[in-house]
Amino acid sequence: MDTSHPLAVITGASSGIGLELAREFARHGYDLAVTAEDELLDDAVAGLRLYGTRVHATRVDLAAPGGVETLLAELRSLGRPVSAAVLNAGIGRGGAFLETDLADLARVIDVNVLSTVRLAHGLLSDMVRRGEGRVLVVASVAAAIPGPYHAVYNASKAFLESFAEALHAEVKGSGVSVTALMPGATDTRFFVRAGLLDTRLGRAKKDDPARVARQGYHALMRRRTRKVAGSVRTRSQHAVTRLLPSEARAALHRRWARPHGSRSHL
Repeated sequence: MDTSHPLAVITGASSGIGLELAREFARHGYDLAVTAEDELLDDAVAGLRLYGTRVHATRVDLAAPGGVETLLAELRSLGRPVSAAVLNAGIGRGGAFLETDLADLARVIDVNVLSTVRLAHGLLSDMVRRGEGRVLVVASVAAAIPGPYHAVYNASKAFLESFAEALHAEVKGSGVSVTALMPGATDTRFFVRAGLLDTRLGRAKKDDPARVARQGYHALMRRRTRKVAGSVRTRSQHAVTRLLPSEARAALHRRWARPHGSRSHL
């Protein structure tokens, strides 16, 4: 691959916010290394190449044993420094905690938390040695809300927000920055895959992923610590929600995320 353009790595790039972020980088002259595990990746790559950028694609399950190491080895094989990395891959699993298969909940942790930590460690070490780079960790406004009926997902996003802000402080002054992106409910496949369509949250009005991506890209370029992204409505609701006591936030989420007809009284 030609090294005259900076290289951006985007995980979870086959659809939604990840794909829109890949488009933002392509529009701004970056070459791309994109990854996802699903069948939509091929179509995403074809669309991204229409921007005239070079795209290297790796289909890999980041939660599988050796998945992160496979991706890092692919990136090393390119022989190019990574200028920006978007750690966007994430999944959810809606439903009452005790009515949900433990393996499904563990996979949420493996994708959202463990793969992000492993990738950040592998990518940041090289960036800090070079004294240049940017990392965007895609968390969520759900990080601020205890999440009945989505407990593991919300907890994973709280971890990512704290993790990104801690890393930002650690690498400050090194030429490297870490930004936490905090989208609200966004119009992506997430709600279908997480089994949330039978909830008020799943049926609610959602933000445009392209808008979220634009705001996230500009926050990353400005080396912001965190960015609540989306519509004015989303950002205003988040600001108000953070003022509520934790118990009130949990009660609000319980109303919005409880599946219709759930047997759970948690």
